[in-house]
Amino acid sequence: MPPIQIEMLYFAAVRERTGKAREAFSLDDAGNLSTLQAALLARYPDLAPLLPHVRWARNEAFVAADDLDVPLQAGDRVALIPPVSGGASRVGLTSLPLDAREVEALVAGPDRGGLVTFTGCVRDHTGEHGVVRLEYEAYAEMAERVMDAIVGEAEALHPGARVAIRHRLGVLGVGELAVVIAASAPHRAAAFDACRFTIERLKADVPIFKKEVRTSGEVWVGLGP
Repeated sequence: MPPIQIEMLYFAAVRERTGKAREAFSLDDAGNLSTLQAALLARYPDLAPLLPHVRWARNEAFVAADDLDVPLQAGDRVALIPPVSGGASRVGLTSLPLDAREVEALVAGPDRGGLVTFTGCVRDHTGEHGVVRLEYEAYAEMAERVMDAIVGEAEALHPGARVAIRHRLGVLGVGELAVVIAASAPHRAAAFDACRFTIERLKADVPIFKKEVRTSGEVWVGLGP
């Protein structure tokens, strides 16, 4: 079998050790993350001290450290993610389906007596118009910074609250989740208030743009037909 081609992405210290931000990488047809790791070390031996501190991501989803036998397929995008500033991010944009439980896990804890989750899904109509699908795009870099700021505001306004946001991009069918917001706090009132504050600010300020594909035509929401 011919080798498979994957795309590698490198960031921060990993990028400095490899000397590049991305590259095409070839593996045999039985390749997995373990064989990829061995191939990377053979090409870039200076990565060895960093590997205990980085996380693997495949197609924009983190892979558990004990699951490196996951098989790779042609066209996969694999990233080596160094520790991020401030720890694990509680905001993010993704083209993958959302899982409310994963977002809740970012804010849950034994000291959290209240956990409130808002999920926004694609409905099949807007007013009298039937909706076939939604298409989301974003000014991603700015959107994530604004979401970070909103989380900070929500937590400052509602002491004890902890908030996380995930938003989908791309094409979404009816019933799919477009956004998940989870808010936790020692008591339920702060969790409810922080969650409501976050969704209202997100809808007003975050540069995420929505096109409705209707049975009668298409419209960018907020701009009219």
